Amino acid sequence: MLAAPSASGMSGVDASLGISGHRTSGQAVRHANVTAALAVANMIKTSLGPLGLDKMLLDNMGDITITNDGATILQLLDVEHPAGKILVELAGLQDSEVGDGTTSVVLIASELLRRANELVNQGIHPTSIISGYRLAMREACKYVEEHLAVDAESLGRECLMNTCRTTIASKLLSTDPDFWADMCVDAVMSTKTVDPFTDKVSYPVKSIGILKKQGKGSKESAVLKGESDSPKNPHLT
Repeated sequence: MLAAPSASGMSGVDASLGISGHRTSGQAVRHANVTAALAVANMIKTSLGPLGLDKMLLDNMGDITITNDGATILQLLDVEHPAGKILVELAGLQDSEVGDGTTSVVLIASELLRRANELVNQGIHPTSIISGYRLAMREACKYVEEHLAVDAESLGRECLMNTCRTTIASKLLSTDPDFWADMCVDAVMSTKTVDPFTDKVSYPVKSIGILKKQGKGSKESAVLKGESDSPKNPHLT
């Protein structure tokens, strides 16, 4: 039988669990979390925007990935720190919900953490900082809705084209932005739906399916209106 370690010999050992290690709390933990978040953000901040740089990633199997997509970069990194993992999950959630802005949300979140840590060092309680951030979020959303939001119906096709060109500028499709922007706008506009009871216009983007076929070039892609016989993409293509 193994005897339990005595209390006098518990140096570097958790007395309640009998596990070797040490505990860290207070300012040291906050500093470590902020440092980890900033380290993750620094890895991808140079890939932000149309002029962002691509990253070359080499995994243990020797596979090479070249991308400037924030979510892809973070997924390929082996992030072990809990605070860093939260930013990785945040980028993945942004990618699944919106499909863009993965790098931006990581940079904004890390900057908010850095500023919050500075306020804590000044003696402000973390609960007060969180309340302030939530108030600022509500006010920012209210301001955007009242002063910056524009009805999609009034934008016009050229504005939509410019939006697509900006998004495509940082992707591999940037060699021919007009072709792909025109295709994207056609696909989205073809999903236009008007509610017969409220006359509300909606664009169910999730009804757009993407079918990939080998043997032809990317410039031979086209928008086909109708239903697909593929079980994975049964909607409009």
